[in-house]
Amino acid sequence: MKKFFLPILAAVCMVGLTACGNTDSADNSAASASAEKSAAEQSVGEEESAEKSETEQTADDAAAAGQAEENSPETNAENDSDKDTIVVYFSATGTTKGVAERIASVTDADIFELSAAEPYSDADLDWNDKNSRTTLEMNDPDVRPAIANDTVDLDGYETVYIGYPIWWGEAPRIMSTFVEAHDFDGKTVIPFCTSGGSSIGRSGENLASQAGGGNWLAGGRLDANISESELQDWINDMN
Repeated sequence: MKKFFLPILAAVCMVGLTACGNTDSADNSAASASAEKSAAEQSVGEEESAEKSETEQTADDAAAAGQAEENSPETNAENDSDKDTIVVYFSATGTTKGVAERIASVTDADIFELSAAEPYSDADLDWNDKNSRTTLEMNDPDVRPAIANDTVDLDGYETVYIGYPIWWGEAPRIMSTFVEAHDFDGKTVIPFCTSGGSSIGRSGENLASQAGGGNWLAGGRLDANISESELQDWINDMN
C-alpha cells in the first residue's frame, strides 16, 4: 500500500513545482513588461517635455527679438512716421548729438544718427597729426567714408535738419556719403554744425551741391550750450 502511494505523491509534487514555476515565470514576465512600459512612458514624457520647453523657449526668444526691434529707433528702414520733420546727424564726440536731440525735441521731429562703418578713435580725430585719419580724409575731397547704418528713409518728410561737426572748415566726408545717396527733391534742408569756434562756412552749400536737389537753407553754427530760447529763435528764423 505504501509503495502504491509514493509514486502518486511524487507526481503531485512535480505538478505543484511546475505550476509554481509557471506562476513565477508569468509574474516575472508581467513585471518585466510593466517596467518596459513605464520606461517607455517616461521616455515619451521626457521627450514631450523637452519639445515643449524648446517650443516655449523659441516663442520667448521670438517675442524678445520682436520687442527689441520695436524698441530700436533705427531698425525700420521705411518711414512709417506721421511726422514731417527729421533730424539726421553725425557726431564723433557727442557734441553734435546733444544739439540734434534738442532740435528734435523742440520741433517734435524724428531723429536719426549716422554711424561710421569704421568708428573714429581719438587718434583719428587728432587734427594736429598730419597723418591722422581725419586729416587725410579732409585733404581728399573725393573720400567717401562708409556709413554703417544708412537705413533712414526720407520719403514723407518735408523738412530735414542735417547736423555735423566742422572738420578743417568743412562737413566731415561721411556727410558727403550720405547726401549723395539720398533724394532731397521737394524738401527743405537745414544744415547745422557744432565747432570750437569755426562758422558753418560753405559746408552747407557744398553739401547742397553734392546732393543735387532740395531747397537748402543757409543753416548755421549752434553752440553746445545754446539756451532753449536761443534755439527756438534760430529754428523760427529758419522757417
